[in-house]
Amino acid sequence: MDNRKPMKPSGKRILVLIICLALAGGGFFFFMVNKLILRSGSGETEYKTFEVQERSSLSTVAYRLEKEGLIPSALALRLWAMYKGYSGSIKAGEYRLSPLMPSKTILELLHRGGVAIHAVRIVEGFNLMQIAEAFAEEGIVNKEEFLKIGGDAETARYFGFNSPSLEGFLFPDTYRFAKGLPARTVINAMVTRFFEMVEPLKDSPFPLDMALEEIVTLASMVEKETAQAEERPVIAGVFINRLKKKMPLASDPTVIYGLDNFDGNLRKKDLLTPSPYNTYRNKGLPPGPIASPGIDAIKAVAFPRETDYLYFVSKNDGTHYFSKTYDEHLAAVNLYQRKKSSTEPKELDVR
Repeated sequence: MDNRKPMKPSGKRILVLIICLALAGGGFFFFMVNKLILRSGSGETEYKTFEVQERSSLSTVAYRLEKEGLIPSALALRLWAMYKGYSGSIKAGEYRLSPLMPSKTILELLHRGGVAIHAVRIVEGFNLMQIAEAFAEEGIVNKEEFLKIGGDAETARYFGFNSPSLEGFLFPDTYRFAKGLPARTVINAMVTRFFEMVEPLKDSPFPLDMALEEIVTLASMVEKETAQAEERPVIAGVFINRLKKKMPLASDPTVIYGLDNFDGNLRKKDLLTPSPYNTYRNKGLPPGPIASPGIDAIKAVAFPRETDYLYFVSKNDGTHYFSKTYDEHLAAVNLYQRKKSSTEPKELDVR
């Protein structure tokens, strides 16, 4: 009979066993977390808008992601974030996420700030108010902040413009921004785009030795007067001719810009109302641009058509009739404007 006592495992063997069990458990745990993190959420295929607020914690974001069916496990996402060192680096913003995205991909987007981008088209001829409204409608900027900065003469001087505001210098184009940006960020991008577009013209001999601000002011008037590309250089030529002869420019869009509450119907009394922008009463250019002209309108003023025309009137079909004499102009007004309502403005003597 063997009376030997069973051998007790040594401390070293116990330690090895514990380590092995820990490694096995840790490996299994890591395997499961990794498996979950590579899985997508529900079977839905549509992208969802998911917004992360400033100072949101990872646990709160993970919980919302799981609740909305975008990830299978909030716990797995949090553990994976801890492993990657992402726990405190989730970026606020608006995201476009799909339940088909692996949780790992969603976490990477949240970490690097891969927020949704919104395209906003600023049309040629938009004024400062319209631009602010277009960006505000997409939630990109605060409208009031945009108007305050863009309408400030100090801001204009900061960019090197001798102008009462940035009106006219926020270049019309399609812009892509995330939501919730400082207004100054968007304004900087638009002014930068303006400088990029006019750079090829900087050494051009502008008519009447005009400064860039004057070119843009006149271009904004041309932009608002016609949408016909072939007419822009002609209308620019008419305005240049009138400036040479020290005649009033007599541009309806400038009068409208100077009105506080324009109701869409320009009346004769409006043409007689004193305003720095009333180019019927005041000779020369208005104080600054009335809208953001496109590059074609700017080029039309920089290189106007040489013409003897001094007048033009709308033909009510999007085009204009051009005249060399005042009598010819009055005849054209009578021909093309006679069917207009009596509430429309009567022709003023703009000689």
